[in-house]
Amino acid sequence: MEDYILEMKNIVRTFPGVRALNGVDFRAKRGSVHALMGENGAGKSTLMKCLVGINPPDSGEIWLKGKKVTIPNPHEALKLGIAMIYQELNPVLERSVMENIWLGREPMLRKFGLLVDHRAMYEQTRQLLKELEIDIDPKTKVKELSVAKMQMIEIAKAISYNADVVIMDEPTSSLTPNEVEHLFSMIRKLKARNVAVIYITHKMEEIFTIADEVTVLRDGNNITTNPIAEMTIDSLITAMVGRHLTEMFPKMESQIGDVKLAVRHLEVPGLLHDISFDLRKGEILGVAGLVGAGRTELMEALFGLRRKSAGEIFIDGKKVEIRAPSDAIEAGIGFLTEDRRLNGIIPVLSVKVNIIVANLRNYLRYGFFLNLKKIHHDCEEFKERLKIRTPSLDTLIQNLSGGNQQKVLVARWLLTNPDILILDEPTRGIDVGAKAEIHTIITKLACEGKSIIMVSSEMPEILGMSDRIMVMSRGQITAILDRKDADQETIMRYAAAKANNNKVA
Repeated sequence: MEDYILEMKNIVRTFPGVRALNGVDFRAKRGSVHALMGENGAGKSTLMKCLVGINPPDSGEIWLKGKKVTIPNPHEALKLGIAMIYQELNPVLERSVMENIWLGREPMLRKFGLLVDHRAMYEQTRQLLKELEIDIDPKTKVKELSVAKMQMIEIAKAISYNADVVIMDEPTSSLTPNEVEHLFSMIRKLKARNVAVIYITHKMEEIFTIADEVTVLRDGNNITTNPIAEMTIDSLITAMVGRHLTEMFPKMESQIGDVKLAVRHLEVPGLLHDISFDLRKGEILGVAGLVGAGRTELMEALFGLRRKSAGEIFIDGKKVEIRAPSDAIEAGIGFLTEDRRLNGIIPVLSVKVNIIVANLRNYLRYGFFLNLKKIHHDCEEFKERLKIRTPSLDTLIQNLSGGNQQKVLVARWLLTNPDILILDEPTRGIDVGAKAEIHTIITKLACEGKSIIMVSSEMPEILGMSDRIMVMSRGQITAILDRKDADQETIMRYAAAKANNNKVA
């Protein structure tokens, strides 16, 4: 038992209307990576929030280094040697990298105890980043960094505490393949220091690459804990969802019709250059590319979130001007944003309001009064259809798991009944069971004649769901491939290429 640096025994945690953890046991070894898996709402993040003192358990015990401890808040967790890297980043954007890393524990000048020793802070940060092979100037303002580099800074911050236990919640959600491998290199260094790493992710391939052990939670219960060598992808999925998933990408053949959306020579200064493509009725057009390729920027331009400097957009052959999201919605376009926390959910409002907010005018009676009965009926319908786990429709959306928040946003745009649906990373942060459900919804919508643009960084999703695949690199289209001609190697080759021409396909 001396190998176990952390033991959580019979942990119970309840929230209004739901028992999130039902007597969960969990333990982690020194110098190992312990994966924590489960569907959205299974209790993974709640268990870790119990550990770091954000939501202390209602009952149960936590033992650290053989001693029973009480952790009332995150500050106490850090003092005890437990650091957590959260899925939703929250850096101080206007401050520098080094100020973010040492926030609240800045080195002070000895002679002047109230003054920060900026030279020492710079040097300590430089050494830390050098050791972790992170090529960023410590004086750079965080707002100037990409999301991926912000993620790396959060990881460096956690490591700077010299913690004995490091928790990583979906650490690769915004990273490129090369950055993921860099992260794994950092994790291996932590293992060599005898640190216990608790790793939460929905990406199966990562588990079998980096983890030593895996614990699966389901509905607030501990289902199994095994060495990863004893598990397969199928057995892991079955443990997570309680059933066999025979088809992750239930692609149905839809009737591809006439051109619904035509984009010609669209430009956004410094971001997009000479973008031209067609989207047909009943088609799923996948959009692939590396981080920074311009995929999200293109979707935002189509929805009126970014102002184009040139180019034309046609719907059903008629030119439309989209200057704002209201114009896009009026034209029959829905947009599921990549960053649900920044541009998607309204945290302080209920699940019900978050579902109907893009469709409010359709519930007005006499121009002033809301049809509450119809609102409740429609929201209940989508709650059941998408299997949204929430105590009630009146629950604040910020209290839901990340995956269930994503389902609420899917419901929001389906409720507008759009002819064109833009999905930017529709299954990011969603468990395998929910992914299969959302994939089924997407392909059924295509069969109903909806036109769908789906941006995804997950190659199996792009290959499994798309009728055609548009590849972007450096703000340009480098290829548009038919489903039968696409494979991972071809897509990656075009994703790293520079566009020579931009033919409409």
